[in-house]
Formats: sequence, structure tokens, C-alpha cells
Amino acid sequence: MGDVRPEVLAGGIIRDDGEIEFFLRVNALLRSDMTVLDLGAGRGAVFMSGKWELRERLAKLQGKVQRVIGIDVDDGVLDHPYLDEKHVVQVDAPLPLADQSVDLIVAHWVFEHVQNPAHLASEFFRVLKPGGWICARTPHRWSYVGIATCLLPEGLQRAVLKWIKPQFEAQDKFPTVYRLNSFSAVRRYFSQSKWLNCSYGVNSAPRYHFESRSIFRLLSAYQSVAWPKTDLIVLIQKRL
Repeated sequence: MGDVRPEVLAGGIIRDDGEIEFFLRVNALLRSDMTVLDLGAGRGAVFMSGKWELRERLAKLQGKVQRVIGIDVDDGVLDHPYLDEKHVVQVDAPLPLADQSVDLIVAHWVFEHVQNPAHLASEFFRVLKPGGWICARTPHRWSYVGIATCLLPEGLQRAVLKWIKPQFEAQDKFPTVYRLNSFSAVRRYFSQSKWLNCSYGVNSAPRYHFESRSIFRLLSAYQSVAWPKTDLIVLIQKRL
């Protein structure tokens, strides 16, 4: 990527790395006495690149807080290397956590898969302590990524994604529904009376560019002027 983003040569960081921006925000909220819920923790693919050291350091929450609990609908979470507690749950099942037992919820690339946003919001409210935060990153429903995903059948999505990103691992692709992926949806399910909403949009480096420098440049130019932004950063605090 050095010929497209030469700044990557200075520390392996590109200027619009969405993972770094998101996890930097998460780290800013951490305290050593916290219990953190990583919803949709997966198998820990973010730690398997072997080349993004800073990204992986920021994404690793274990050791920075008292406890990190990983929950996922896929049993790959049992192989995640940096969780203190692991749970496999059914879709839309209650979270296996006590009321007001969590200080921070992280959901990285999860909201696009949520089938029942009202249930999820209710469970988040139940398990979060007053003043606790939700930090989520998800594709915006009306970005070009969100629109393209919604137009393609699930099976075709997998084929196209494998074509665009040859390194794509099939076990990391789950069905998407895009019911919690816009500012209006976030406001609808996380009401102002219960939540303080600090969410915003951001354009991160293009993720789907056929490994082509020309397409990467084209998408980068488009994203510099595009609305809405490609990513929705959801930051919501449970009111005291």
C-alpha cells in the first residue's frame, strides 16, 4: 500500500485506518476496574494479520480492564485468544449477564447483523451500569457499501466478497439485515430519555477494492466527498 498511501511507511499506519480510529475511541473510555462486553467478538481475526501491530494493540482490551467477556452466536468465539470469559448464544437470546454488570459494550462490525434492534437495545440497557457506554462501528445503511450489500442475495454476497478480497475467510461472513445502521435507526431504538447519543459518521480507508491500486484511489476520491459517510460510529451512554 506504500505507493498509494506513502504514510504507511512511517509506522505502518494509514491516515484513515478505521480500526485504529474506532479502537482509539474505545481505549479512551477504559478504566482498569471495568468489565467490558465484546459483543460479536468472533475468533479474534483482528489479531491474526501479522502486520498491523498498533491496530492489534488497541483492539486487545484484555489486561487493560478487570474483565473482558466475549459473546457471539458462532462457536469461533471459543478460540478467541484475548477474552477472560466466553459465551456462545442463540440469535436474539438474552445476554447471559447479570443486570447492571457491564461498564462498556464494544460491538465492532455487529449492528449490520442485528435482526431485532429493540431486543438488543433492551438487553444493553439491562446489563449496562448507569453511565456505561456502547461503542459500535458498522457500515452506514445508505453508504455505497450498505446499499450494495442490501441489493445482493446472501449467497452472492459471499461470492462477490471472495472475488473482491481473495484473503476473505468464509467463516467470518454472517448474514446482514441492516436494521440498526443509520442515525435515525439508532435514535429510534436508543431513545433520548434513556441514552445520550454521541454518534457520528466517518470515511475509513476503502475495504473492498479488488486489491487494485486504481480502484483504491478512485474509491478514496469518491469517499472524500461522499455523503453519507461509509462508517457509522455509534457512541451511546446510558443515562444516570
